[in-house]
Order: sequence, then C-alpha cells, then structure tokens
Amino acid sequence: MSTFCSYICKETKDNSHLILVFKHFFYKNYVGLSLWPFIILKEDSLKTDEVLINHERIHLKQQQELLILPFYILYFLEWLVRTILYLNSYRAYQNISFEREAYDNEKDMDYPSKRRTFGFLKYLTR
Repeated sequence: MSTFCSYICKETKDNSHLILVFKHFFYKNYVGLSLWPFIILKEDSLKTDEVLINHERIHLKQQQELLILPFYILYFLEWLVRTILYLNSYRAYQNISFEREAYDNEKDMDYPSKRRTFGFLKYLTR
C-alpha cells in the first residue's frame, strides 16, 4: 500500500474484496460505496457491519456482470432520469434499480452467491 494511502485508508481482505476506509470521501449520510473491485467505507468500524458489506457486495456483482463501465453509465443515466421524474435526487437514488435490488436483499447474506444474472432488471419498472 502506498504511503499516501496509508495515511487516509486502511485495507483488509473480506470475501476476496478489498475494503478501504476513507474518512473524508463521503457526502452527508452516505457511509459506503463500491467501485470495482473495492468496497469503500466512511469509518473503520463499518467493516463489521455485515448488512452494509453485503449491500456493497451485491453492487460488486452488478458491476461485474455489466463489465464495470456500463454499470456506472447505466447507474448515472437511471439516476438522472429518475431525478427528472421525481424532482428529488435522493428519492431518485433510492429508486435506482441497482439500489432497490441491493436494499431488498442486503440482509440475505447468501444473496450475492445465489442471485440471478441481471437480477436488478426486475426492479427497473417497479
């Protein structure tokens, strides 16, 4: 790990995903995100939050199946369309199909391994 990173993050292996902690990376109430192949958390203590880690693992599966870059493009486009529809960016975020799949299944610790390919599609029109 580089000297720069060692001052602002810590890393650990968890289910073959690299978890980084960046204390000053997040906006408002957001505490975690997935940027393939990393799970990035706001605080070191969140590494033990199994539900949060599972939520982010679901996003890593989504990113992997869409070959990473298309995931980010689709995520942004869906957020943009929903922001226009709802006139509320946070409500738009909550209704992105990728987020809905992750929130609906984050408590099922086996979900990332048993989910169907493109599982987020069933949340697209709900």
